[in-house]
Amino acid sequence: MKISEIRELSTPDLLERIDTEKTMLVRMKMNHAITPLDNPQKIKQVKLTIARLLTELRARESKQNTN
Repeated sequence: MKISEIRELSTPDLLERIDTEKTMLVRMKMNHAITPLDNPQKIKQVKLTIARLLTELRARESKQNTN
C-alpha cells in the first residue's frame, strides 16, 4: 500500500486497516512457524504497511492537536 493510498483513507478506515493488517501479520507468523511461507518477504511487507499506517495516524493526531 502506497503512502498516497493511505492518505486518502479516512481516520476510521485507517484504524480498521491497522487492525486488519495486525491480524494478518499474526496469522502469517503462525503459518510460517508451522509451514514455511512461499515468500517470507510478505511478513516484512506487512510490517512495513503497518508502520506506514501508524505513521499517518500519528501525523493526523499531531496535526489535530496543534490546531
